[in-house]
Amino acid sequence: MDGADVVAVVREANEKGQPANLRNADLQGADLQGASLRNTNLQGTDLRGANLQGASLQGANLQGASLQGADLRRADLLRANLREANLQEANLREANLREASLQGANLQGADLDFSSGIPLWCGGTRIKIDSRQVAQILAHLCSCEVPEDARTELNKVLDFAKTSHRAEECGLIKWRT
Repeated sequence: MDGADVVAVVREANEKGQPANLRNADLQGADLQGASLRNTNLQGTDLRGANLQGASLQGANLQGASLQGADLRRADLLRANLREANLQEANLREANLREASLQGANLQGADLDFSSGIPLWCGGTRIKIDSRQVAQILAHLCSCEVPEDARTELNKVLDFAKTSHRAEECGLIKWRT
């Protein structure tokens, strides 16, 4: 199935007032740039290496989907179900992840720069991330103005936070403890 086939299936389902069902479909490498896949069932779908740049995936069910190496730059994943999805090495730069469920998702090696809405709620538990992402998160935390007791705790991880590729722009390289 290619990008045009997917768009046709989604359009036909939408005309019937139903969400499209592409569960377990093989869409590896499909060009779905800018596609409207809102509320589409993509559970277990193989989207490895797919181009989903700028796609609307609001409310889509991507539970257990394979998205390794997928291009999701500027994709809208508002309220998407990404539980147990494999997003290793995916490009999520500037993606909207607000209210998305990432419980158990694998984000190791994924580019999360400038993405919004990494969940700090139950839908964000058990996410698999790598050391680069941990350093990036800590760099942002260490750059916050926090109470003195929190600053004492953040100072314990400051050296690691300074290894982040975002440490300089977060002001950590010049930071005085």
